[in-house]
Amino acid sequence: MKVKKIPLRTCVVTKEKLPKKELLRIVRTPSGEVVVDESGKLNGRGAYIKKDVQVLEQAKKKKILERHLECTIEESVYDDIKEKLEK
Repeated sequence: MKVKKIPLRTCVVTKEKLPKKELLRIVRTPSGEVVVDESGKLNGRGAYIKKDVQVLEQAKKKKILERHLECTIEESVYDDIKEKLEK
């Protein structure tokens, strides 16, 4: 039986290579809106962060997500991401 390959992605904050399920995908859609991608299939420019509140705080402080998505991110988006991480 063939072993299924687990897709690895890199966290933009910690630079760790982790399985896709352990990361949260943040997407800037073609219309310019920044959203959390639950399905992992939304169109647009995406960035992965580790599912950890400290990593989110570090990304916010150093504006890492803003650099990777090439746009400014509002406070409400960070609040939405934090809410999803605490689930």
